[in-house]
Amino acid sequence: MHIHELNPWRTLIVLTVFVAIMIVGFVTMREPLLTYEMDMKTSVAETKSDDSCFYLWQLVGFIEKENADVVLFDIRDNFVFGQGHIPGAENLSAQNLAREESIARLEELKNKNTTVVLYGDDQLQANGPVMLFRQVGFDNVKALVGGYQYYKQHKDDLLATQNDSTLMQEIARYNYAEMAAPTNGAAINKVSQKKTVEVTRRKKTAAVAGGC
Repeated sequence: MHIHELNPWRTLIVLTVFVAIMIVGFVTMREPLLTYEMDMKTSVAETKSDDSCFYLWQLVGFIEKENADVVLFDIRDNFVFGQGHIPGAENLSAQNLAREESIARLEELKNKNTTVVLYGDDQLQANGPVMLFRQVGFDNVKALVGGYQYYKQHKDDLLATQNDSTLMQEIARYNYAEMAAPTNGAAINKVSQKKTVEVTRRKKTAAVAGGC
């Protein structure tokens, strides 16, 4: 016989406490901070559209403080940000993007119809966060095409990048054919002639006389 069968009041008290805890848990349970509104396939397709991209030449009005409808967030860490960043950009490191105060700021900017531009060292660093935010409904968030390194190359003439047709083309980071080439300049596909090795079988030696 179970111990609670001898004391039904104890069983009733335990059940009452358990039900009370469950009710309090459901009542005080908070809604999720972010909810997805877009599937992965759609969000990936959006990364290739102009709607989720902010081009370097569009920064001219922002840097010259003529465009108040754009906020620029540098998502690199504070140390790297201090070494150099785009004028007027705010530092909001990637690890803090999903915090409650950051989401509240993004919601405020969205309600003001403000375009939020994220950038890292290269565009790849910003693509992930931009995809996430657009999936959860922040359609005003965009990635700076090319990132900070591209900005450094063209900061003296940002408008010239408007006609840069090579920006969106994939460029190999390494020339593997050149890296694999012999140092003496010989052709890569030249097959070296190796000397053939003749294999000769050893002759068995006669058994030693007077064995076991």
